[in-house]
Amino acid sequence: MERTIKAYRLAEYKHKRMTSGNNNVRMVIIMKPKLLSPGDTIGLVAPSHVADPARYDGIIKAINRLGFAVKTGENFYKNTYGYSATAIERADDFNAMFRDGEVKMVFFGGGTGAVDLLPHLDFNCISKNPKIVCSYSDGTTLLNAIYAQTGMTTYYGPAPADLADFRHYDYTQFAAHFINGGIRRFESNSDWVTVCGGRCEGVLIGGHVKVFALLLSNKYFRYDPNQQYLLFMEINANTYDIRLLSTYLENVEQSHFMKNVTGLLFGHYTIPANQDLILRLERLGKRHGIPVVYCDDFGHGLNHAILPIGVRAEMNADAQTLDFLE
Repeated sequence: MERTIKAYRLAEYKHKRMTSGNNNVRMVIIMKPKLLSPGDTIGLVAPSHVADPARYDGIIKAINRLGFAVKTGENFYKNTYGYSATAIERADDFNAMFRDGEVKMVFFGGGTGAVDLLPHLDFNCISKNPKIVCSYSDGTTLLNAIYAQTGMTTYYGPAPADLADFRHYDYTQFAAHFINGGIRRFESNSDWVTVCGGRCEGVLIGGHVKVFALLLSNKYFRYDPNQQYLLFMEINANTYDIRLLSTYLENVEQSHFMKNVTGLLFGHYTIPANQDLILRLERLGKRHGIPVVYCDDFGHGLNHAILPIGVRAEMNADAQTLDFLE
């Protein structure tokens, strides 16, 4: 009997054993980092942009007001390339945060270029030192690659800049996932649109549509062909019109990964929902026979809900609910 077992030294974990028809045994390990406590240190890195000292002064003060200390990467403010620090400099900051015993959360914003870091990340160190990792937008690359390479839950949610103008909904999401824990049902702050009805279950995975579409061909992202996934994606109409969005969606649809997708939760695009988008999502749902819902709770809009990548969830498109099962 062939056995494939991944072992990690964890803060918190649980596992499930699944057997396939040919008697292969696979061990699925879910790593969840420890929650934050008052006074903990949050590490800021900049894998996708050059951090502006004046701007981050306000961001750091906002994090301090929430009761947390802040540590920035050694290369956080560097502009070596003329548009960012080097890939190695940025990766060094990222790896250092996982080696640092004081840092309990690694937090970063979007931009472009996070994919540069993948060959230089110490995934072994990350797996041995599980911490909260949160970002969105270009952070899609790192969040999904870390989950794929280590089994550690990562979080698609706010970026550090969002804390400088922390809205009540954003704070309740931050507290529920990172401080209190135990959240079982997704709390919405927008009107959901049921595009294609039905129920589905799967491991949450996804992010920014363009970045996720590109990631599907990247060797640092891998998925379990025997696993079912509940896909979430979002994109901003101010930057990507319906033609570009449709192109990225089509790339996802034509990938081998799509056969493992049981449903789609689509986040911010426009307010209110753009009819062209709804029709495009409807075509996707009908083509693949999966439930599809549109909301404005996460992504590049005003709301920054948190979605845990790697956690099994159930979506009821008719009842417009999303439940976290793990």
